[in-house]
Amino acid sequence: MGNAEVESIHVHPVKAFRGVSPREAVVEPWGLAGDRRWTLIDDGGKVVTQREQPRLALAAAEPLAGGGICLSAPGLEPLTVEVPRPAETVPMNVFGTKVEGVPAAADAHAWCSTFLGAGVRLVHMDDPATRRPVDPAYALPGETVSFADGYPLLVTTLASLDALNSLIAEGPHAHEGPLPMNRFRPNVVVAGTEPWAEDHWTRIAVGEVVFRAPKPSGRCVVTTTDQATAVRGREPLHTLARHRRRDGRLLFGQNLVPLSPGTVRVGDPVRVLA
Repeated sequence: MGNAEVESIHVHPVKAFRGVSPREAVVEPWGLAGDRRWTLIDDGGKVVTQREQPRLALAAAEPLAGGGICLSAPGLEPLTVEVPRPAETVPMNVFGTKVEGVPAAADAHAWCSTFLGAGVRLVHMDDPATRRPVDPAYALPGETVSFADGYPLLVTTLASLDALNSLIAEGPHAHEGPLPMNRFRPNVVVAGTEPWAEDHWTRIAVGEVVFRAPKPSGRCVVTTTDQATAVRGREPLHTLARHRRRDGRLLFGQNLVPLSPGTVRVGDPVRVLA
């Protein structure tokens, strides 16, 4: 694969909110430290994402020491949210999986509800080692995940984005391109590969950390949401449907599950092991 290396790292403390791009991140068994340990749920306990609420792209969450977060959004004063004590849990539905979460303080629920104009609660995953298993069809025994869509990490490559943008430029919605990588909300972005090389990875090393790659990532309507404006378009799903449809899924990026602990850093070499 030549001189492939980590181009950037992205952590999203609250699922569906804007994240941060640190120079390095600790890898925990269920994902990058602090990534998607918080999420919103509706009155029925169902997780709320940009699928239903594209406006969430405009809200940001900065991690604080101790696991707390600072929320910010247009028109609202920033709010510091402490990690709630796990004295009480609420039942949640995360894409059909029943999960228990710990509700944040009432002012956090009110802040998020005001921003969305809809009743939601902010919930924290207190124990990611036990709360939510990885999809058993693709998991090894004991593997768990945070509130991420399905797997601990998502990796994408700059070469694949360039290839996709070239395809978009040839299509009927060329005016929507080129798209930035944040449409795909990855954890790790890799430079120096061939386009679509990640489709074929089954095991890679990122610096000192080894990952297995259970399956490429199937993409949803969130990718059509401009992360700076929350406005939706047609791309990239229109082009992915024409060129990247596999078994009914539109593929971009590769899911990862850590096989060893460690820290990933911008500039780390990326090696294909299998």
